[in-house]
Amino acid sequence: MMTVLLAIVAVLAAAGLAATIWASRGGAPRWVRGIAKATIATADVAASMNRANRRRNSRYTSGSYSGDPGGGDGGGSGS
Repeated sequence: MMTVLLAIVAVLAAAGLAATIWASRGGAPRWVRGIAKATIATADVAASMNRANRRRNSRYTSGSYSGDPGGGDGGGSGS
């Protein structure tokens, strides 16, 4: 079942890419331009989510918190 879902997502991504390329070359029908806009909007949303996740995760992987409960963050063992 998961393979079928992955195949559907891959086909939709390929169709969106093809529509985007066709629309950028000009002369495409209105429905192709609509698909291209939807594809670009989806890519923008995915990119912004990725940036937000990287920003959120960078707080825990850089700076004072190293992931070690007893070291480097000022708290911990109390020695």
